[in-house]
This record gives sequence, structure tokens and C-alpha cells, in this order.
Amino acid sequence: MKKMTINDAVRLIAGIFIITSLALGYYLNEAWYLFTVFVGLNLIQSSFTKWCLVEKILKKAGMKTMDDDCNC
Repeated sequence: MKKMTINDAVRLIAGIFIITSLALGYYLNEAWYLFTVFVGLNLIQSSFTKWCLVEKILKKAGMKTMDDDCNC
């Protein structure tokens, strides 16, 4: 079975945040859509700068990257 890498986890977390904020915006308050915008802007920014806070947190937590010998 393939182990989850940091790249996989970042995509999963971003997807969960987006779906959750869309649901909260629809059912509770439209202000939650701003969180969706924040996640999208962060994804765009990280594509240019190659810096992502979630990635740094996952690295400190011990999650492996594709470069680490994790047999992914």
C-alpha cells in the first residue's frame, strides 16, 4: 500500500478546507466563503514561492516527502 506523502496530505487538507468552508457558507453564514478564498490564494501563492505553512507543520510532525526513501 502506498504511504501518504506531504504533497498528498496538503492536497487532502486543502480539499477538506474548501468543501467544509463552502458547506458552512451555504448553511450558516456567507462570510465562510472568505475562508475558501484564503485557501485558494494560499495555494496560488505557494505555487510561486514554494512555501507552504501546512507543509512545514507536516514535516515537523514527521511525515515523509517523495524524496525521502519512503517507497512511495
